[in-house]
Amino acid sequence: MQIIQPKAFTFEGDNNRAVLLLHGFTGNSADVRMIARHLQKKGYTCHAPVYRGHGRSPEELLKYNPDDWWNDAKEAYDHLRSLGFEKIAVVGLSLGGSLSLKLAAREDVVGLVPMCTPMFADNEKELTAGFKLFSKEYKQLERKEADQIEREIEEIFKKAPQTFAEIGELIEEVKGILPEIDTPIKVVQARLDEMINIDSAPYIYDHVSSSKKELAWYEKSGHAITFGPERHQLHEDIYKFLESLDW
Repeated sequence: MQIIQPKAFTFEGDNNRAVLLLHGFTGNSADVRMIARHLQKKGYTCHAPVYRGHGRSPEELLKYNPDDWWNDAKEAYDHLRSLGFEKIAVVGLSLGGSLSLKLAAREDVVGLVPMCTPMFADNEKELTAGFKLFSKEYKQLERKEADQIEREIEEIFKKAPQTFAEIGELIEEVKGILPEIDTPIKVVQARLDEMINIDSAPYIYDHVSSSKKELAWYEKSGHAITFGPERHQLHEDIYKFLESLDW
C-alpha cells in the first residue's frame, strides 16, 4: 500500500507576523496543522517543516538524529526570514518544544510556546512503548502480516536505543541553556501526559530568564495535546499570548 508522505506547509496570513510550528518525535506537520489554521485566520503566516526521516518508515527515521532535526528547524526559521519576516514566534510540541527552546537561545525569537516539552531524560520506557506503537501502526498501514511486523520491529529495536540516547543528550543540552533564554514564553503542559515527566513544565518556567512568562496546565489532555479535548482552548490561548507580544 502506498502511504502518502506528509509535507511541510506554509499558510500565508495578511500581516507581518510569522509563527514557526515544530512537531514532535515520530510526528509530522499534521501535529500542528490545526493550530496553524487557527492562527492563519487571525492574520499570522504559519510555517511547519517535516524533519528528516519523519512521516516515513521507522527504519528511515532512525537514519537521522537530533542534530539533523535541529538543522531542519533552523532551516525552517531561515525560510521565514527569507520571506521577509523580521519577527518570528515559535510553537513546538514535545521534541519540537526542545528545538524551539534551542532556537530561542540561538536566534532572534519574539515569543515562544513549548508544549509538553521534556526536561528529564527519564522516559526511555515511554519512548520505547511509543516508538513500538508508531512502528506497528506504520507497518499495519503497509498491510504487512503480524509475524512479519514482529520480525521487523525486532530489527528496528537494535538501532532505536541509540536514537533514544541522542534525544536524551538533546534534552540535557536544552536544559543547560534555559538561563540563556529571555524570550517571552508560555509553557504549556498536559496534566495527563503519559510520555514525559510533567515536572518538566515548571522546571522550564523556573529556569528561563524571561521577564514575561506563563505556565498553563491543561487538565484533561494527554501528551498529544494538539489533538486533545482542550485543543480549541489551546489554540485560542496561544493566539492571545501571541497578541500580547511586542511585534
